[in-house]
Amino acid sequence: MIGITAYGVYIPRWRIKVEEIARVWGHDAERYREGLLIKEKAVPALDEDTVTLSVEAARNALKRMPEVNPKEIGALYVGSESHPYAVKPTATIVAEAVNATPSLTAADLEFACKAGTAGIQACMGLVEAGYIKYGMSIGADTAQAQPADVLEYAAAAGAAAFIVGKDEVIAEIEGTYSFTRDVPDFWRRDGSAYPRHGGRFTGEEGYFAQTINCTRGLMERLDTTPEDYDYAVFHQPNGKYPLRAADILGFSREKIVPGLVVADVGNTYSGSSLIGLAAVLDGAEAGSRILMTSYGSGAGSDSFSLVVTDNVDAKRHLAPSVDYYVKRRIYIDYSLYSKFKQQYKGFGE
Repeated sequence: MIGITAYGVYIPRWRIKVEEIARVWGHDAERYREGLLIKEKAVPALDEDTVTLSVEAARNALKRMPEVNPKEIGALYVGSESHPYAVKPTATIVAEAVNATPSLTAADLEFACKAGTAGIQACMGLVEAGYIKYGMSIGADTAQAQPADVLEYAAAAGAAAFIVGKDEVIAEIEGTYSFTRDVPDFWRRDGSAYPRHGGRFTGEEGYFAQTINCTRGLMERLDTTPEDYDYAVFHQPNGKYPLRAADILGFSREKIVPGLVVADVGNTYSGSSLIGLAAVLDGAEAGSRILMTSYGSGAGSDSFSLVVTDNVDAKRHLAPSVDYYVKRRIYIDYSLYSKFKQQYKGFGE
């Protein structure tokens, strides 16, 4: 059995409400709140970045496997589109901070919001081949958005870390499937402070084409249907997209809601679907079946089918839950938000 042996998340405590952003730019707050189904988003403090978020999530994951020495982790990947260095890996800093062995493979991955799930697949291959005992993949971002752009209402900060192995598995990975196409829906050129988005590609050609085809591909490979799953998690750029994807695929709203955290924390990009999966694992019973599909602009998706094991009960309470971080919040105004985000760098490009 290969699967998830532990997981951990981290979400900054700082929040800004949709109404506060709309007030500054003279926008209709109700339009964005209802249009995106987002109430507020998590904001990184001045001393928080993808590295610090990743370290906190990794440490929480390790708390859920106290019987394992961190030096047994043979691979560590950090998926993000907001690595603090253009040339210097985030993964090496995280590995050092969690006291992993120097005899490991480490790398930074980038594929918009699905880089963390790509790391899980890489860890699965190394574990299955017998090259390593455990691998860790992290999805983390302090997402960028140009002031007054629609992305500013959703682009948030957060991280999730998952450890893959064969011992003490809490969720067996019974299958994975990927679907990838070249779609110009979202990009940021080298040297630009803020991303751009091609609106007409964002929905149908971007998110929905990849998410739907990838999910269907996995279910066809495993000969499963939506009725076979107790939970489903999709990438959460806003609140509406995953709900619509669920409707198209035939998943009931009840299966989506437990992992739908975007309304309270925003779009955590590489952490989005992984934090949603962690929220489900925080409450899922042994025997529950979970489908998760990530999405990364550019564009592609990774789907996973997981079955929760009896080991989850002994492990999930060893580290803070997603709900703990969701409720641990302090609201800030736009001026403090701008200070934390160093907001006006590159404005108007």
